[in-house]
Amino acid sequence: MSYRLSRVMGAATCAYAAYALARPRHLARALDADPEEGPALDRLARTFGVRDLATSSLLLSSDAGLNRAAVALRIASDLGDCLVLGVGADDPAVRRKVVGVTLGWASLNALAWWVDERG
Repeated sequence: MSYRLSRVMGAATCAYAAYALARPRHLARALDADPEEGPALDRLARTFGVRDLATSSLLLSSDAGLNRAAVALRIASDLGDCLVLGVGADDPAVRRKVVGVTLGWASLNALAWWVDERG
């Protein structure tokens, strides 16, 4: 199996990871965080960047088992982000945005995986 769609999602995740590493303050802005929370959220954004690069790089392998593991890790990471960031958001509008984005990415990864496995 080529895991073509999963690789596309992995490439998109790598692009986000590079952005998170280059511009970590995006997370604090997206969460509408107080200024004093900025440095901690910058560290979290960089952590997400490193994690996302590492998990998505597994999709470069031709081994089907590693590809499945990479997609499973991506989905689990997105669901974890939903729980961590969504539960922590005090503002209902921010919470909806966080839940929508994180569950959206988890769903896109799951759909790509499902299509790849069927193909």
